[in-house]
Amino acid sequence: MKDTYRHQGMRNKLAETLQKKGISDRRVINAVKKIPRHLFMDSSFEDHAYQDKAFPIAASQTISQPYTVAFQTELLEIKRGAKILEIGTGSGYQTAMLLELGAAVYTIERQKELFKKTNLFLPKLGYKPKRMIFGDGYKGLAAEAPFDGIIVTAGAPFVPKPLMAQLKVGGKLVIPVGDEVQIMTLFTRKSPKEFEKYEFGEFRFVPLLEDKN
Repeated sequence: MKDTYRHQGMRNKLAETLQKKGISDRRVINAVKKIPRHLFMDSSFEDHAYQDKAFPIAASQTISQPYTVAFQTELLEIKRGAKILEIGTGSGYQTAMLLELGAAVYTIERQKELFKKTNLFLPKLGYKPKRMIFGDGYKGLAAEAPFDGIIVTAGAPFVPKPLMAQLKVGGKLVIPVGDEVQIMTLFTRKSPKEFEKYEFGEFRFVPLLEDKN
Protein backbone atom coordinates (compact mmCIF):
# COMPACT_ATOMS: atom_id res chain seq x y z
CA MET A 1 0.00 0.00 0.00
CA LYS A 2 1.96 2.96 -1.29
CA ASP A 3 1.15 6.61 -0.77
CA THR A 4 3.62 8.71 -2.74
CA TYR A 5 4.37 12.42 -3.14
CA ARG A 6 2.54 12.15 -6.46
CA HIS A 7 -0.59 10.95 -4.68
CA GLN A 8 -0.26 13.75 -2.14
CA GLY A 9 0.01 16.31 -4.92
CA MET A 10 -3.13 14.91 -6.54
CA ARG A 11 -4.97 15.16 -3.22
CA ASN A 12 -3.96 18.80 -2.87
CA LYS A 13 -5.40 19.52 -6.32
CA LEU A 14 -8.61 17.67 -5.39
CA ALA A 15 -8.87 19.76 -2.22
CA GLU A 16 -8.53 22.94 -4.31
CA THR A 17 -11.32 21.70 -6.60
CA LEU A 18 -13.63 21.07 -3.63
CA GLN A 19 -12.93 24.53 -2.22
CA LYS A 20 -13.85 26.07 -5.57
CA LYS A 21 -17.11 24.09 -5.42
CA GLY A 22 -17.93 25.63 -2.05
CA ILE A 23 -16.50 23.34 0.63
CA SER A 24 -15.28 25.79 3.27
CA ASP A 25 -14.69 23.76 6.46
CA ARG A 26 -10.91 23.76 6.83
CA ARG A 27 -10.93 20.48 8.77
CA VAL A 28 -12.81 18.75 5.96
CA ILE A 29 -10.36 20.10 3.38
CA ASN A 30 -7.40 18.96 5.49
CA ALA A 31 -8.93 15.48 5.76
CA VAL A 32 -9.28 15.31 1.96
CA LYS A 33 -5.59 16.21 1.71
CA LYS A 34 -4.61 13.49 4.17
CA ILE A 35 -6.73 10.42 3.34
CA PRO A 36 -5.19 8.20 0.59
CA ARG A 37 -8.38 7.72 -1.46
CA HIS A 38 -6.58 5.59 -4.06
CA LEU A 39 -6.10 2.86 -1.45
CA PHE A 40 -9.88 2.58 -0.97
CA MET A 41 -10.35 1.67 -4.65
CA ASP A 42 -9.38 -1.09 -7.04
CA SER A 43 -5.81 -0.48 -8.23
CA SER A 44 -7.04 -0.29 -11.84
CA PHE A 45 -8.74 3.02 -10.91
CA GLU A 46 -5.67 4.48 -9.21
CA ASP A 47 -5.01 7.09 -11.89
CA HIS A 48 -8.59 8.33 -11.48
CA ALA A 49 -8.72 8.22 -7.67
CA TYR A 50 -8.37 11.97 -7.18
CA GLN A 51 -10.89 13.05 -9.78
CA ASP A 52 -14.10 14.41 -8.30
CA LYS A 53 -16.08 11.36 -9.41
CA ALA A 54 -17.72 8.27 -7.92
CA PHE A 55 -16.25 4.89 -8.86
CA PRO A 56 -17.36 1.25 -8.57
CA ILE A 57 -16.23 -0.88 -5.65
CA ALA A 58 -17.19 -4.42 -4.59
CA ALA A 59 -20.77 -5.74 -4.28
CA SER A 60 -22.13 -3.41 -7.01
CA GLN A 61 -21.59 -0.40 -4.73
CA THR A 62 -19.63 2.81 -5.27
CA ILE A 63 -17.13 5.03 -3.50
CA SER A 64 -18.91 8.37 -3.45
CA GLN A 65 -17.75 11.45 -5.30
CA PRO A 66 -15.32 13.39 -3.05
CA TYR A 67 -17.51 16.49 -3.22
CA THR A 68 -20.48 14.48 -1.93
CA VAL A 69 -18.43 13.05 0.95
CA ALA A 70 -17.12 16.50 1.87
CA PHE A 71 -20.56 18.10 1.53
CA GLN A 72 -22.29 15.57 3.77
CA THR A 73 -19.49 15.78 6.33
CA GLU A 74 -19.63 19.57 6.38
CA LEU A 75 -23.39 19.51 7.02
CA LEU A 76 -22.85 17.44 10.18
CA GLU A 77 -20.69 20.20 11.76
CA ILE A 78 -18.74 17.58 13.72
CA LYS A 79 -17.09 18.55 16.98
CA ARG A 80 -14.13 16.50 18.25
CA GLY A 81 -15.40 13.56 20.27
CA ALA A 82 -18.89 13.70 18.72
CA LYS A 83 -20.69 10.36 18.58
CA ILE A 84 -21.55 9.68 14.94
CA LEU A 85 -23.51 6.81 13.37
CA GLU A 86 -22.71 6.05 9.74
CA ILE A 87 -25.24 4.06 7.70
CA GLY A 88 -23.38 2.38 4.83
CA THR A 89 -19.68 1.81 5.56
CA GLY A 90 -18.95 0.96 1.92
CA SER A 91 -15.27 1.38 1.07
CA GLY A 92 -14.62 3.09 4.40
CA TYR A 93 -13.59 6.42 2.84
CA GLN A 94 -16.42 8.35 4.48
CA THR A 95 -15.64 6.54 7.75
CA ALA A 96 -12.03 7.73 7.51
CA MET A 97 -13.24 11.28 6.92
CA LEU A 98 -15.35 11.19 10.08
CA LEU A 99 -12.46 9.76 12.09
CA GLU A 100 -10.08 12.43 10.78
CA LEU A 101 -12.45 15.04 12.21
CA GLY A 102 -12.16 13.41 15.64
CA ALA A 103 -15.55 11.69 15.75
CA ALA A 104 -16.31 8.51 17.67
CA VAL A 105 -17.71 6.49 14.77
CA TYR A 106 -20.20 3.62 14.78
CA THR A 107 -20.74 2.28 11.27
CA ILE A 108 -23.17 -0.23 9.76
CA GLU A 109 -22.78 -2.11 6.46
CA ARG A 110 -25.44 -4.30 4.84
CA GLN A 111 -23.22 -6.02 2.22
CA LYS A 112 -21.29 -8.91 3.80
CA GLU A 113 -18.50 -8.77 1.19
CA LEU A 114 -17.87 -5.08 1.85
CA PHE A 115 -18.20 -5.46 5.62
CA LYS A 116 -15.50 -8.14 5.74
CA LYS A 117 -13.16 -6.26 3.42
CA THR A 118 -13.47 -2.85 5.08
CA ASN A 119 -13.37 -4.31 8.60
CA LEU A 120 -9.88 -5.63 7.82
CA PHE A 121 -8.73 -2.70 5.69
CA LEU A 122 -9.47 0.38 7.84
CA PRO A 123 -7.27 -0.64 10.81
CA LYS A 124 -4.34 -1.19 8.41
CA LEU A 125 -4.49 2.54 7.67
CA GLY A 126 -4.81 3.40 11.34
CA TYR A 127 -8.56 4.13 11.22
CA LYS A 128 -10.42 2.52 14.10
CA PRO A 129 -14.17 3.07 14.47
CA LYS A 130 -15.71 2.39 17.88
CA ARG A 131 -17.78 -0.35 16.27
CA MET A 132 -18.30 -1.82 12.80
CA ILE A 133 -21.58 -3.69 12.46
CA PHE A 134 -22.92 -6.02 9.79
CA GLY A 135 -26.63 -5.23 9.80
CA ASP A 136 -29.66 -3.29 8.63
CA GLY A 137 -29.03 0.45 8.49
CA TYR A 138 -32.76 1.21 8.51
CA LYS A 139 -32.82 0.11 12.16
CA GLY A 140 -29.89 2.27 13.21
CA LEU A 141 -28.08 1.25 16.39
CA ALA A 142 -30.41 1.69 19.35
CA ALA A 143 -27.96 0.07 21.79
CA GLU A 144 -25.51 2.97 21.32
CA ALA A 145 -28.03 5.82 20.92
CA PRO A 146 -28.41 8.73 21.19
CA PHE A 147 -26.01 10.13 18.58
CA ASP A 148 -24.72 13.65 17.95
CA GLY A 149 -24.97 12.97 14.24
CA ILE A 150 -26.15 10.32 11.78
CA ILE A 151 -24.97 10.17 8.17
CA VAL A 152 -26.57 7.97 5.52
CA THR A 153 -24.36 7.23 2.51
CA ALA A 154 -26.96 5.58 0.27
CA GLY A 155 -30.24 6.76 -1.25
CA ALA A 156 -33.19 6.16 1.06
CA PRO A 157 -36.72 6.11 -0.42
CA PHE A 158 -37.98 7.43 2.92
CA VAL A 159 -36.52 8.63 6.22
CA PRO A 160 -36.29 5.68 8.64
CA LYS A 161 -38.05 6.54 11.92
CA PRO A 162 -35.45 4.72 14.08
CA LEU A 163 -32.75 7.09 12.81
CA MET A 164 -34.79 10.14 13.80
CA ALA A 165 -35.45 8.60 17.21
CA GLN A 166 -31.76 7.89 17.82
CA LEU A 167 -30.64 11.53 17.47
CA LYS A 168 -29.79 13.62 20.51
CA VAL A 169 -31.60 16.91 20.93
CA GLY A 170 -29.36 19.23 18.90
CA GLY A 171 -28.18 16.31 16.77
CA LYS A 172 -28.17 16.23 12.97
CA LEU A 173 -29.24 13.59 10.47
CA VAL A 174 -27.84 13.94 6.93
CA ILE A 175 -29.65 11.68 4.47
CA PRO A 176 -30.21 11.59 0.68
CA VAL A 177 -33.94 10.94 0.21
CA GLY A 178 -35.53 9.68 -3.01
CA ASP A 179 -35.63 6.81 -5.48
CA GLU A 180 -33.90 7.48 -8.83
CA VAL A 181 -32.55 10.87 -7.73
CA GLN A 182 -32.16 11.94 -4.12
CA ILE A 183 -32.54 15.26 -2.35
CA MET A 184 -29.80 15.82 0.21
CA THR A 185 -31.72 16.46 3.40
CA LEU A 186 -30.64 17.66 6.84
CA PHE A 187 -32.77 17.18 9.93
CA THR A 188 -31.82 18.93 13.19
CA ARG A 189 -33.53 17.74 16.35
CA LYS A 190 -34.74 20.82 18.23
CA SER A 191 -36.63 19.00 21.00
CA PRO A 192 -37.81 15.43 21.75
CA LYS A 193 -40.69 15.89 19.27
CA GLU A 194 -39.56 18.74 16.99
CA PHE A 195 -37.22 18.62 13.98
CA GLU A 196 -36.11 21.28 11.52
CA LYS A 197 -35.68 20.15 7.91
CA TYR A 198 -33.39 21.63 5.24
CA GLU A 199 -32.91 20.51 1.63
CA PHE A 200 -29.74 20.95 -0.47
CA GLY A 201 -30.50 19.88 -4.02
CA GLU A 202 -30.16 16.71 -6.08
CA PHE A 203 -27.57 13.95 -5.67
CA ARG A 204 -27.32 10.37 -6.93
CA PHE A 205 -26.57 7.41 -4.67
CA VAL A 206 -26.84 3.64 -4.81
CA PRO A 207 -29.99 2.50 -2.93
CA LEU A 208 -30.04 1.92 0.82
CA LEU A 209 -30.88 -1.76 1.23
CA GLU A 210 -33.33 -2.97 3.85
CA ASP A 211 -33.41 -6.36 5.54
CA LYS A 212 -36.82 -7.79 4.62
CA ASN A 213 -36.48 -10.83 6.88
